[in-house]
Amino acid sequence: MIFHETSLVGARRIEIERRGDDRGWFGRTFCEKEFAAAGLETVFVQQNASFSALKGTLRGLHFQRGDDAEVKLMRCVRGAILDVIVDLRIGSPTYQRWEAFELTAENRSMLYVPKGFAHGFQMLEDNVEVSYLVSAHYAPKAEDGVRWNDPAFGIEWAMTPTVITPKDAGWPDFTDERAM
Repeated sequence: MIFHETSLVGARRIEIERRGDDRGWFGRTFCEKEFAAAGLETVFVQQNASFSALKGTLRGLHFQRGDDAEVKLMRCVRGAILDVIVDLRIGSPTYQRWEAFELTAENRSMLYVPKGFAHGFQMLEDNVEVSYLVSAHYAPKAEDGVRWNDPAFGIEWAMTPTVITPKDAGWPDFTDERAM
């Protein structure tokens, strides 16, 4: 794997280092030793899959608080997404900054999302499937989020959402009191 720094402290874009022959290629999407050497989380407790049928669907921006905060390792396995993260860690030099990454089945890039980040993604085409590892079990009591169009961040999405849940559309405005 090839680990790339991002503009947000602690987040990484990860490329699969492919080794090929006449059969095709092979590459790792996770290796405990390589993640540890890069200073990243090495324990993941579940793997999730997400399917969205319609282009423009937006999921997020979500995070979990306290002891239930989670690291995510995101990968798009069918189609394409715009994956967005926002640093919500008070004291971080990149606090309240966001960055977007295009993850596609074709580019096979992954995104390492540290604890303390809000995370969401928008489908760039129909019939998109995303697979991701998380370092903590889902805890409804710890769930929180920020609104996709919160003026505190000014995120530039690919398009206005075509599908979004009322819950995701209704998160309150972000304030420092809601930070991590």
